[in-house]
Amino acid sequence: MRDHDTQPVGGVARRLAHILTSRGIDPAAQLTDPVEPVPALQAAQARIPARYQDAVADHPAVAAWVHEVAQAGRPGPKGAPGIAQGRSLLIVGTTGTGKTHQAYGAVRSLLLAGVRLRWKATTAADLYAELRPRSGHDGERELTDLARCPLLIIDDLGAAKSSEWTEEITMRLINRRYNEMLPTLVTTNLGMADLRQYIGDRVASRLTEMTDKVILDGPDRRRALAAARRCIAAA
Repeated sequence: MRDHDTQPVGGVARRLAHILTSRGIDPAAQLTDPVEPVPALQAAQARIPARYQDAVADHPAVAAWVHEVAQAGRPGPKGAPGIAQGRSLLIVGTTGTGKTHQAYGAVRSLLLAGVRLRWKATTAADLYAELRPRSGHDGERELTDLARCPLLIIDDLGAAKSSEWTEEITMRLINRRYNEMLPTLVTTNLGMADLRQYIGDRVASRLTEMTDKVILDGPDRRRALAAARRCIAAA
C-alpha cells in the first residue's frame, strides 16, 4: 500500500500527474459542473445524500485517481468511456476530516468526466444489516450484486460491531472485488493495525494490495462549522 499525506505531490499523485501531463491533461485542473446539465449526474443526485450533493474530490490523490479511472475506461455506446478494472482507494482519517465527502466527490467527478458508471454506496453498518439472514430476503443475491458492481463505496469500515459473521461477509465481498480488480472506495477511522484486528488478516492483506491509501488529517470540520455558527449567532 502506498500512503499519501495531504500534500499535492508524492506517491501515486506524482506518478499520475506525470502520466496526465504526458497526455496533455492538467492534473491540477478540477472538474466542475458544466453549464449544460449531465443526465447521468442528474440521475445520480437522487441517490447521493443531500449533504454530499455538491461534493468535490479536491484531495490531490483522490482527484488523480478519478483522472486515472476516467482515462482507463473502455469506450462504449456513443464513445463514452465505461469504468474499467483498476486501483481502489482506502481513505483514512479521524472523524470529520471529509472522508465521505471525498468518496462522493469522486463519484460526481467521474460522472462529470462523462464516464458511464454503475455504482453503489453503503456504510459498513448498513451493509451488514442488509445482508443479515432473514425471512423473505435473498442476502446472497445482494452480496453478489455488490461484489460485481463496477464501483462500490464502503463507508465507515470498522465502525460497526464485529463478529465472525461480519468478518466472513467482509472477506467474501472484498475477496471477490480483489479478484476482479474492481475499483472500491473504502473509508475508515481506523489505522491499519486496528483495522486489521477488526476485519482480520486476510481482508487487511487484500486491502493492502488493492488500494492506495489516502490520509486525511486536520480538525473535525463538523465541530468547526458548529463553532462558527455559534459565533455568528452570538454576534
